[in-house]
Amino acid sequence: MATLTDGPVAGPTLRAAAPALVALAVGGFTIGTTEFAAMGLLPQVGADLGATDPEVGHTITAYALGVVVGAPLLTVAAARMSRKRLLVVLMAAYTVANVLSAAAPSIEWLVVGRFFAGLPHGAFFGVGAAVGAAVVGPALRGQAVATMMTGLTIANVVGVPLATFVGQQAGWRMSYVVIGLLGVVTVVGLWRLVPDAAGGPGGSVRSELGSLRNLPLWAAFVAGSVGFGGLFAVYSYVAPTMTKVTGLAEGHVPWVLALFGIGMTVGTQIGGRLADLGVLRAVVIGFVSTTASLVLFGLTGHLVVPALVSLFLLGVTSQMLGLAFQTRLMDLSPGAPSLGAALCHAGLNVANGAGAFLGGAVIAGGWGYLAPAWAGAVVTVLGLVLLLAFARQRVVHAGHDRGVTDR
Repeated sequence: MATLTDGPVAGPTLRAAAPALVALAVGGFTIGTTEFAAMGLLPQVGADLGATDPEVGHTITAYALGVVVGAPLLTVAAARMSRKRLLVVLMAAYTVANVLSAAAPSIEWLVVGRFFAGLPHGAFFGVGAAVGAAVVGPALRGQAVATMMTGLTIANVVGVPLATFVGQQAGWRMSYVVIGLLGVVTVVGLWRLVPDAAGGPGGSVRSELGSLRNLPLWAAFVAGSVGFGGLFAVYSYVAPTMTKVTGLAEGHVPWVLALFGIGMTVGTQIGGRLADLGVLRAVVIGFVSTTASLVLFGLTGHLVVPALVSLFLLGVTSQMLGLAFQTRLMDLSPGAPSLGAALCHAGLNVANGAGAFLGGAVIAGGWGYLAPAWAGAVVTVLGLVLLLAFARQRVVHAGHDRGVTDR
């Protein structure tokens, strides 16, 4: 089985492909920084635009909705475009949307800007995963995808805290300007470092649409989209929770985000090992452990040290779940890897948007800033129930589950 951790760690093919993979990883870093920096900037955005925390949370929901809409739509619509050119176009559009977000005169216009920024997100990762696999060959496919996703992990350790710090010192708008500059660097890197023929000239719209007729793929998509909502219900409001409930100073928020990112890095390593033992089993473990982390945060979020420990654990467990979820979706769509990988990020952002909305709703309802942890635990359990129900139904109808995804 080719997983995110299989294969030799080095070799002529991997070394030759390194420049292209670095360009893809920088793209992952840029997008990861943008996606998660919004959570750390909620207080600054709200103060500047005169909006409440739940209202600013709508910008997170709008971004996630853009990912959900854009991932399958742009991947299918641009099926015939060369993969390299499509990557450049997607990142250029992403850069422009983030710069325009920095100029938003009101919370309503910022919501619109975040929606357009989200449109290229999923398609970029989907096409990038296929390009990364193509430049190294099938034997090193897992390492190529892992290299690109490393950009996301590093973003949560370095990029998100840095963007939050910049926003606190120079205003939230400057954070989006800096992200726009990262986008320009990514565009140049993709244009110069990715081979022209990487990933091929693209496929056909008909073949991409045909791959959507895949019930197991959609079953996994739904379960993951629901279950991940628990993480984002808490993480979307981590900045005001840390300052208003836990009692930390605003200047400590970047360090909290970095701690969460370190947890994600640890979770990537654990998740890779668990996925080698069985992807479905790893997904179940991820759901259960994420639920436990959310409950722990709900119980201890008002205490500094236990709150930080539970957030670190939430980073670990959520990334374990995320790695297994991505592997499962890609394995369930072998005929259209770009679309399968894009749907993975669409699913995560369905959860992102729904989780931000759910967290904002319980806060606005007067339940307090720890209430999202309890609401999140409920939806995470619901995701697990759906996963097991779909898996059981598949076994009943098919007699058994074939392939590496359900070992």
